[in-house]
Amino acid sequence: MSKRVLIAMSGGIDSTVSALLLKEQGCDLVGVTFRTFDSMKESCLAKEKGCCSVESIMEARHNAERMGFEHHIVDFRDTFREHVIRNFVDEYAHGRTPNPCVLCNSHIKWGALLDAAREFGCEMIATGHYARIAAHGGHLYLSTAADTRKDQTYFLWMLTEANLGVTCFPLGDLNKDQVRRIAAEHGFDALVRKPESQEVCFIPDNDYRGFLAGQGVHPEPGEYVDANGKVVGQHRGCPFYTIGQRKGLGVALGYPAFVTKIDTTANRITLGRHDDLNTTLVTARDIRIRDRQWLTGSPQVEARIRYRSAPVPAILEFSNDATTATLRFHEPVWAPTPGQSLVLYKDNLVVGGGIIE
Repeated sequence: MSKRVLIAMSGGIDSTVSALLLKEQGCDLVGVTFRTFDSMKESCLAKEKGCCSVESIMEARHNAERMGFEHHIVDFRDTFREHVIRNFVDEYAHGRTPNPCVLCNSHIKWGALLDAAREFGCEMIATGHYARIAAHGGHLYLSTAADTRKDQTYFLWMLTEANLGVTCFPLGDLNKDQVRRIAAEHGFDALVRKPESQEVCFIPDNDYRGFLAGQGVHPEPGEYVDANGKVVGQHRGCPFYTIGQRKGLGVALGYPAFVTKIDTTANRITLGRHDDLNTTLVTARDIRIRDRQWLTGSPQVEARIRYRSAPVPAILEFSNDATTATLRFHEPVWAPTPGQSLVLYKDNLVVGGGIIE
């Protein structure tokens, strides 16, 4: 009997090729596309290009029909607003920089999606992420993709072992060029030419300040200060800035200035120089570790403080309450940003992670 798999389809090349590969393996597929944000608003139609746009949803349905399997549009808007958008707004309001893709993967793609899989009688779920799954020491782990340039394990670190047990990543062993070639060979040339979206899916115009304003965030202007506390200008509101930001500050200090601290209580933003953001110590909260005993005995890990940063060596030190941890990096890392994910690797396995404080 063929395995029945729920395949998450965005309308893009990666999920489409994932479906093609699963079909070739003889899987019985059910395609689903999420409606996560209210992308049906007429005012947005002209500029929407993200994975949640009407165009992408319809393209996903067309591709599924073309490959000969059923497709469903699943409305996750309430869940998405509760777990992803609310967190996004709250984090910015408190001077932190959230990573909505991490929460979306945890709560939507491996939360509500698992419920949909049961509803449609599917044994497994599949996505077009570039990642792999490996076993070690009696546990299942995320493992980095063959294409390190496209590896997406950073965004998937919150997945549980139970999640991984019912998941497959058809693209894990492929690189992007191979994926494009497979799409072209099957006549999906339009997908090969389709540009990839780089924006947050629910902010297709990339204007997160405008989005926050639309969600009722209207911060008061406040003071810029330098490292000595001297007032050097006025900012537009703490939620509109992030650690390490240089552009759009609207103040000239005679040297390249960067945001080094955001104090929402005092409504004050500290500006400094590039090197002021270097540190060898990073603390993370909400720590999740797959095998704490393994890391306690062998605390040398590699850690990523943002998606585009390379994993760098560090020593992991657990706190007494086990919910926070400190990373001692061998070399300084630049601008660890509160609210972003800190993801831990060991031998290319994702062994844990947390949220930077």
